[in-house]
Amino acid sequence: MPCKEGKLLLIGDDWAEDHHDIEVQDEAGRKLAAARLPEGVQGIAKLHELLAKHGGRDLDPAAVVMGIETDRGSWVQTLIASGYQVYAINPRQVARFKERYGTSGAKSDKGDAHALADMVRIDRDQLRPVAGDSEQAQAVKVVARAHQTMIWERTRTFQRLRSTLREYFPAALSAYADLELTSTDALELLIKAPTPAVGAKLTRTQITAVLARHRRRHRDAKAATIQTALREPQLGLPEPVTAAYAATATAHARLIIALNEQIAALEVQVKAHFLAHPDAEIYLSMPGIAEITGARVLAEFGDDPSRYASAKARKNYAGTSPVTRASGKSRTVQARYVRNNRLADALQRQAFAALRASPGARHYYDKQRARETGYNPALRQVGNRLVGILHGCLKTRTHYDEATAWSHHTHTHAA
Repeated sequence: MPCKEGKLLLIGDDWAEDHHDIEVQDEAGRKLAAARLPEGVQGIAKLHELLAKHGGRDLDPAAVVMGIETDRGSWVQTLIASGYQVYAINPRQVARFKERYGTSGAKSDKGDAHALADMVRIDRDQLRPVAGDSEQAQAVKVVARAHQTMIWERTRTFQRLRSTLREYFPAALSAYADLELTSTDALELLIKAPTPAVGAKLTRTQITAVLARHRRRHRDAKAATIQTALREPQLGLPEPVTAAYAATATAHARLIIALNEQIAALEVQVKAHFLAHPDAEIYLSMPGIAEITGARVLAEFGDDPSRYASAKARKNYAGTSPVTRASGKSRTVQARYVRNNRLADALQRQAFAALRASPGARHYYDKQRARETGYNPALRQVGNRLVGILHGCLKTRTHYDEATAWSHHTHTHAA
């Protein structure tokens, strides 16, 4: 049954790798249609046909409101380009919403599509539409996230390597501590000598050659330290067990070397895309922000000028602003734990670096600590303040100014 002129169509889109389960509702919550559409051009064409059938050929695209559990990919970008209102909804929000229907925890694609349609119909004011970011901002987001994901993957692989070495070759952890075991030269030495017996036979010349190839300073002294550590006596394991551990450690080491290469290559791309963005100069004017941190913050905030109505809205999205919980006579202020972890990590790094780069940030941090606020909460408050300052700079298209940014807190302190 076609919807009347001026009315909305509410769409739930539960996506998978190769298909989308769709439910179409009217404003009264009546289900008008349900369909499973293929991914890609064919699926989008069928979606347009489905909406035209129930909304009429003259359907205003802005009257189509869609809920989907992602904000990325060509499907979402095509929906936005079509003029539809698209809301990216956190899967945890969908799970909580479905508890209204029952407490069994049952899961189905059709059920999720129904819940998504209900959410954009009932709770649309509480949801966040997918930002209309520029192509440049989207490009920054793609490479910045890929770069950070690879760094996280390297950290996980290193932890596995470290755990393996502790079980059969702890001397290697001591030997390469000064080089950092994630560095390519340390990993090459480990691959060259992956067992305690072979490690003890490494000559100083062999070690120095690897360090020289990677342009290490003070390599003679470092080589002597490494050789001494590798020759320290340690408890041994049966030869077949040692060989198995060595094969595992070598595999991890080679994987980290490959990740090092790709992380370095992506870093070049992150900087290039970020510096090409018109907001880059404003971000770089902020204390504690360089190219990589700036790219990550820009990637997660986006550059849609209408996305954040106020500094408070940007802080809430960042997760830096506190949450007040009041019940009866109890009232507590706590950190937000449901937040964008990539953005939170970047802002934490910025706040830490800003303590040295900005006297105002340092004074503000010390003021919080003087109130017996813990290290992390105080740093989070600095980050929260910096987010507000960034919002003002972006809104007015001005660079950061130390005196202006902290004038209120400085005057308060002076008084």
